[in-house]
Amino acid sequence: MMQSPDYNYLLSTMTGAQWKRIGIHRRAGVVAPLFSVFSANSTGIGELPDIHLLVDWCKACGMSIIQLLPMNDTGFGFRPYDAQSMFALDSVYLRLEKLKGADIKPFLPHLLKIKNEFPTGGPRVDYRIKQAKIKLLWKIFSSVSLEEAGGFSTFIKDNAFWIEDYALFKVIKEKNGDMSWEGWSDDLKHRKDTTLYAFRETYRSNILFHQWLQWQLFEQFRDAKSYAQKNNVLLMGDIPFLVSRDSADVWSHQDCFKLDLSSGAPPDLLYSKGQRWGMPPFNWDRIAQQHYAYIVEKLRYAQNFYDLYRIDHVVGIFRVWSIPLSEPPENGGLNGAFDPADENVWEKHGKDLLALMVKHSDMLACAEDLGTVPNCCFKVLNEMGIPGIDVQRWMRDWGKSYEFKLTNDYRKCALATIATHDMSNLCAWWDFECGTVDEALFRRNCEKKNIAFDSIKEKLFDVNALRHGRLRWRPEIDTEDKLLAVLGTTSSEGWALLDMYRGSFKEKQQFLQFLGMESGTQEGCSTTFIKNALTRIQESACIFSIQLIQDYLDLDQLYEVDPWENRINFPGTLSEKNWTLVLQLSLDDILALPINSVLKSINESCGRR
Repeated sequence: MMQSPDYNYLLSTMTGAQWKRIGIHRRAGVVAPLFSVFSANSTGIGELPDIHLLVDWCKACGMSIIQLLPMNDTGFGFRPYDAQSMFALDSVYLRLEKLKGADIKPFLPHLLKIKNEFPTGGPRVDYRIKQAKIKLLWKIFSSVSLEEAGGFSTFIKDNAFWIEDYALFKVIKEKNGDMSWEGWSDDLKHRKDTTLYAFRETYRSNILFHQWLQWQLFEQFRDAKSYAQKNNVLLMGDIPFLVSRDSADVWSHQDCFKLDLSSGAPPDLLYSKGQRWGMPPFNWDRIAQQHYAYIVEKLRYAQNFYDLYRIDHVVGIFRVWSIPLSEPPENGGLNGAFDPADENVWEKHGKDLLALMVKHSDMLACAEDLGTVPNCCFKVLNEMGIPGIDVQRWMRDWGKSYEFKLTNDYRKCALATIATHDMSNLCAWWDFECGTVDEALFRRNCEKKNIAFDSIKEKLFDVNALRHGRLRWRPEIDTEDKLLAVLGTTSSEGWALLDMYRGSFKEKQQFLQFLGMESGTQEGCSTTFIKNALTRIQESACIFSIQLIQDYLDLDQLYEVDPWENRINFPGTLSEKNWTLVLQLSLDDILALPINSVLKSINESCGRR
């Protein structure tokens, strides 16, 4: 077993109380979107009680963290980071057989019909399962007595901050053909008291139904957390930084958002026009005047379910790129500006907000600090003891040798990972991306230097090896001088293209060296290769090491999938492949895999548990 780094300094940081609660030791974990897993008891999609089986699998593999993607209600958009509420959970994850205070025996034939219509185990989620479940849930709800539903009234009282507005929002949307709240009548849009009162009286049962659904979700999720606690497994939530413009949160707290703006990202190497996401930025001044109630209550509710939480796009807490809605959509994020505008206040702005979040929650905050991140963000996270993310394929000596960093050089206060849900998993990266450059980016950099890309493409790259927009270098372009000669430019003029070459031409060779494998011996993604990559990431100095469930399962030789398709999300695309991935094996089958003992051995040898 390797010697563990000293993490005790974390106890003296601002998050010391949270670290003391979960324990200062090296942990391994898994990223498992609930929509991607299923069991023999699931109806159409993974359900909250399936977390019990994930807990059992973690125990079998020597792991103690389950990281979920956002579980918030997405309406019928099914984009987890564009939710209709930062509080409400998605009813698609309910197990109907486990409903509290409801006799479902009379409804079992209907449930069986749904199970037959939406079988589990297909390559993609059929999200029509949600509407089918809701229709049956309404029938079940109509048969129950809320007066006899123990705990329901207490739940409503405890969550008064959001539950009434959320349920009202859902019903108004239903009665307006799912129209965005900005298209409602003025009285509803601007929340006129007499209009809302009359609506509540007319549709009282419908409103209660949505509250009842949230109570049932609360009970099933709490049960899953209780089971995880008993087995010393931590649940890690994912709290998106932003919420959908068409959400209960924005409608009910319009003054807390800058509705004349859209959040996004400025132009960069990958997106020449930047990005425009659509979600409105926060009006922090107004939120501060309300004593940050929206932020505090959001964390308070999430704490019912999670021990840790991932802050998505943590850099947005320091500053967020904001684009006027008056800008034509085709301009993307071109004509935006950072908010706050003054770079000198970013550090204090982010630190104050993170301190508030730490103060008001027992959950340990973790931060998604990837992308273009100002140095002040890394500084604050380190000072506060908030783990960031170190991605194996990006941990390199950039701008110098480009070699992969030794695992001891990873940050101690971090979460080590081979890939995130927004990236290709290990085998897809190795087969299609490692040692290649992105064609669109290379073309764009050529155009900036007036280099005719189409005339040099075949001189530099093996066009027959082009896959998924990735260009693979011809082996004869084995020096920088040869590259510059084809480009017809100098190293100073073509530095961006030269940097892409330096980072990719020897990438496969360098990664094999990092894994302790001989160069040229590894074409495909063998079990030895996967095992070595998993061992290296678990060896890292990071206190947490959490991997996609796909990367673990690829260690099983019988788990044959197309690695490129075995992906959760393709960022920057609108595709039916996003947020729909389903594993080929049920959790019941995964629990019986021989690789579980191999994974446990790796974790134990790396001092993780």
